[in-house]
Amino acid sequence: MIYFDNSATTKPDPDVLRTFTVAAQNYFANPSSLHGLGIEADRLLDRSRRQVAELAGFPDGTVIFTSGGTEANNQALFGFARQNRSHGRRILVSSIEHPSILNAAAELETEGFEVIRIRTDENGVLDLGDLEEHLNEETVLVSLMFVNNETGAIQPIEAAGRLIRRKAPRAVFHSDIIQGFGKLPVPLPPGGPDAVSVSAHKFHGLKGSGALIMRKGTRILPYLFGGGQQGGLRSGTVPVAHAAALAKAMRLATESAGKVPYAKWRRELTGFFGLYERVRVIGGPETAPHILSAAIRGIKGEVAVNALQEKGIYVSTSSACSSRSRRESHVLRAMQIDDDFRQGVIRISFSRDNTDEEVETFKEAFGELMDTIERV
Repeated sequence: MIYFDNSATTKPDPDVLRTFTVAAQNYFANPSSLHGLGIEADRLLDRSRRQVAELAGFPDGTVIFTSGGTEANNQALFGFARQNRSHGRRILVSSIEHPSILNAAAELETEGFEVIRIRTDENGVLDLGDLEEHLNEETVLVSLMFVNNETGAIQPIEAAGRLIRRKAPRAVFHSDIIQGFGKLPVPLPPGGPDAVSVSAHKFHGLKGSGALIMRKGTRILPYLFGGGQQGGLRSGTVPVAHAAALAKAMRLATESAGKVPYAKWRRELTGFFGLYERVRVIGGPETAPHILSAAIRGIKGEVAVNALQEKGIYVSTSSACSSRSRRESHVLRAMQIDDDFRQGVIRISFSRDNTDEEVETFKEAFGELMDTIERV
């Protein structure tokens, strides 16, 4: 089996699984309990929280443990917008955000917020001129992803941050860094975001585990209500083992950053795809090295996915979030990809588990697929 769908999810690291198991067995008590076992669990939770904050680049920041990236993004959108509604009602998001941002923003429109979706260029990169045009004193929240999950396009977060702080100084700047963490250095203040979202299963952690991490002093309203856990910002008994496993996964991802030949694999496949007239690589030069999207003219992406799966190679169409529902990708629409290519996109995404040999095997299998297509 060759697994090239790591942007959808990664295989949990054995060390992460061991951390989770040990924590679940030995620190099982409720961290809110006053007895000794509860205090021990709370201490492990606090250590995990401090490690997560530091690894994300906010050593003295606030961490809200969540059930994953979707909840972290929803917490950010609803919490920051509602917290700051007295200052204004304008929210800016890019047109290529993950649905957990775009759909949350659409819901906020029903609450009276003005949501502006900033356009991108043909490479799927944020149009800074459009962003600057729409920033004003009424802007209370800007949410821009770091790396696009479908194309790997790297967004100009630092340049955007400088614009936001100059033209909308009271706005909170949030970034979904879920696809970039552990692969690329995350831009930090003063140019970078005030808050970021992470999701463990994108870097060999566990599904159902994520966090919203905020710069010290950033204020937010709660999204879930109940017993007042996590400083009242996210009620519900905190799963200590998940928090410890998230911290371990983040540490391992940070330690492996720069040691995996993602860029080499991407260059090899980009050159390989260039041999075929009917194949087009999606995106421009500012692209994350671990994600490569290519479009095959004249066939549907799921046809290529299924043909490669028969050879034991697992890739996806443009996004796992849209592939099951057969929705057309909003990212490809925003990039104005030609209709001839838009339906035939496949996404290849690497992890530290992949090898040079697997890339070579993929080339052979893809070449056989193209030979079959040409004969039809």
